[in-house]
Amino acid sequence: MTTAAPLGDRAESSGSDPYGVLGEVEDRLLWLSSSIVHHANRVRPNPSGLKVGGHQASCASMVSIMTSLWFRHLRPQDQVSVKPHASPVLHAINYLLGELPEAYLPTLRELGGLQSYPSRSKDPDPVDYSTGSVGIGATATIWGALARRYVRDGADAGTRTGPGDAARPEAESGVTAADGGFAGRQYALVGDAELDEGAVWEAVLDPAVAGLGELVWIVDLNRQSLDRVVPLATADRLRGMFAAAGWQVLEVKYGRALEELFARPGGDALRARLDAMTNAEYQRLLRCSALELRSRLPGTGPGAAGIAELLAELADEELVTAVRNLGGHDLAMLDAALSAVDDTRPTVILAYTVKGYGLPVQGHPQNHSSLLTQEQMDQLAEQLGCDTARPWADFALGSAAAGLCAETAERLRRDAPVLQPPPALPTDIGRTPTGSGTTQAALGRALLDLPRQAPEAVARVVTVSPDVSSSTNLGGWVNKVGVWSVAERTDWFADDPETILHWREKPTGQHIELGIAETNLVGLLGELGATWSRWGRPLLPIGVLYDPFVQRALEPWSFGIYAGGQSILVGTPSGVTLAPEGGAHQSITTPSVGLEQPGCTTWEPAFAIDVEWALLAALAQLGRSDGESAYLRLSTRSVDQSLAAVPTDPAARERRRRQVVAGAYPMRRVAGAEVTIAAMGAMVTEALTAADRLAAQGVAADVVCVTSPDLLFRAQGSRTGQDPESADWILDQAFPRARATPLVTVLDGHPHTLAFLATIHQVPVRTLGVTRFGQSGSLEDVYRYHGIDTDSIIRAALDLTR
Repeated sequence: MTTAAPLGDRAESSGSDPYGVLGEVEDRLLWLSSSIVHHANRVRPNPSGLKVGGHQASCASMVSIMTSLWFRHLRPQDQVSVKPHASPVLHAINYLLGELPEAYLPTLRELGGLQSYPSRSKDPDPVDYSTGSVGIGATATIWGALARRYVRDGADAGTRTGPGDAARPEAESGVTAADGGFAGRQYALVGDAELDEGAVWEAVLDPAVAGLGELVWIVDLNRQSLDRVVPLATADRLRGMFAAAGWQVLEVKYGRALEELFARPGGDALRARLDAMTNAEYQRLLRCSALELRSRLPGTGPGAAGIAELLAELADEELVTAVRNLGGHDLAMLDAALSAVDDTRPTVILAYTVKGYGLPVQGHPQNHSSLLTQEQMDQLAEQLGCDTARPWADFALGSAAAGLCAETAERLRRDAPVLQPPPALPTDIGRTPTGSGTTQAALGRALLDLPRQAPEAVARVVTVSPDVSSSTNLGGWVNKVGVWSVAERTDWFADDPETILHWREKPTGQHIELGIAETNLVGLLGELGATWSRWGRPLLPIGVLYDPFVQRALEPWSFGIYAGGQSILVGTPSGVTLAPEGGAHQSITTPSVGLEQPGCTTWEPAFAIDVEWALLAALAQLGRSDGESAYLRLSTRSVDQSLAAVPTDPAARERRRRQVVAGAYPMRRVAGAEVTIAAMGAMVTEALTAADRLAAQGVAADVVCVTSPDLLFRAQGSRTGQDPESADWILDQAFPRARATPLVTVLDGHPHTLAFLATIHQVPVRTLGVTRFGQSGSLEDVYRYHGIDTDSIIRAALDLTR
């Protein structure tokens, strides 16, 4: 693929070409990646007949780039996010480096085998970043860089670490302050179509990014998307957008063969012709014979005659090869670009490539998911000097290529991080809130109370917010711990007596403020939550955003959990309880989102003490191999805290705490109960009032406060054998069989969230909740509009009992 020698002639030329041996490795990676996909689709039995899939053409366009990066430039402290469709190339590299057993190569997209796309949590070989959701893999390197710097600053300064940590050697943690202030580069190998994702630019434009010199993105500029050749030239636009964001922009457009032609008479006209050519016209040339190229390539412009004369000097094979000679397939040009990276700012390398380069389908507009036939694989094997009967053959022992692989493997060997145990956390701070208060305010209060009980743990807490710190009650916490910044900045309002929120930016701050982009928030949250597995340094990340925007952030948040990030997401304020704000700011479906999200526990506390207990339980789940994330849905509704009736006896208080954390607790039990009202979050006040009014009508009602529909659903699954890892004791305490009655459920969210509670004892049920877009109005009017007010609860109870 380098222009030094045609494909398949590497060994003979390696003595004279400094890239000859590297080219042999490049060829073998093309063969292995193509074979991995081929075996999964054409060789492995497929009884169902469903398409297995894979992307041979997308792999081929990345092989040269990945060869140069891994075998020439990568260091053990560097990390790489590989574009999803190039995963077979990554596995092929790991195989040649001894990091993947041969037995896995035929298992692409097989249960327990190689995953469809790179996965940190499921692939058997080293993967730095899970990719697969378009755009997320690229931006993950941004958040990974920020998370690494955050851990580095804490380790260097010693101010965020607990006793015994301050003197811990950096080398042991796997995070150092080398390489110009950061520990290793963060490479992202990005498909050009991925840059259509708006989330990419939300991340690129965040003010914190311009100073991250460890970022290096390499764009596979093959000008093809899934369906078509991209009609307009995008390189100029991309160059301008990245440059405007403060990035160094390097371009690897043409290979050495074309550059040599440009230096000949008629070469300037040929360059101008190729530069001005549309993407589609160039792609068509890739499918042309030499005869067709001599006719089409000169064009009709003023330089056509000179171009024709230049082309006449070339043999047919030389001409066909030259037209395809883009910089992204020239190892020397890639080497030069990677050596020119400026570590003082982010860098993007625009590498021009041909989709399917080196394959029979190269340049075809519909080659995205096309699969080579057996005949084409036979031709490829002959072309590359491989054997279809031994598709996984490694290089011969003692060969130069085998030596290069061994040297690279030794250079890139990483020591496993020494996993530091997560800090000890109390289960109860010991304070009993009084008066009236909101669950949103309780979060800020709990964070301020935590240092007295667990100083080591609070040193690991980092909060993140998309420009809503003050409106989500994090102001006191921000004032206490400061705002994290790469460098200390002057707080020009420090002496202003009317400024309540103090914005003290410093490398040891524990709050990270981002712009108003929820996808950025959860992207960073996921990487902060992965520091325990990357570098052995567990953090306790908490992201706070308005609950209506949880769904905007849902997909990248979920992907971050899938990739191994453990964090707490707090949605506040939530529901139609934010009545005057109107439908635009009222969340409806987020309670069920929390119920359905794998790898995450959701809580919706009703009282301040419930928030504290749930928060401590959520924090205790972070930074551990058996841990998981959490989602807390909070409210700005002020509630009388005495309604919680927190037991004063220590044993009874602990029993209540365990029930809150496990998912529910009985608030009121009466003799001869005819109905049970199960309420969640802000609706507990209405439920208790409804129970009082029902009692006045001679209808006795139990009231249960649900704190986690998620955990109750798991408990029910355990009871029915569907979730054997969960305990079901909470069902016996919150919904004992002896007290089974018809059930009314009510929450400020979609009613189906709690509907499953009726299956615990197979009782009649009425589910109340929000099923329509919201309306502005008073709390009473809005509750009545949605049928979650006290009157609606009473009517539902009477329907079940009278």
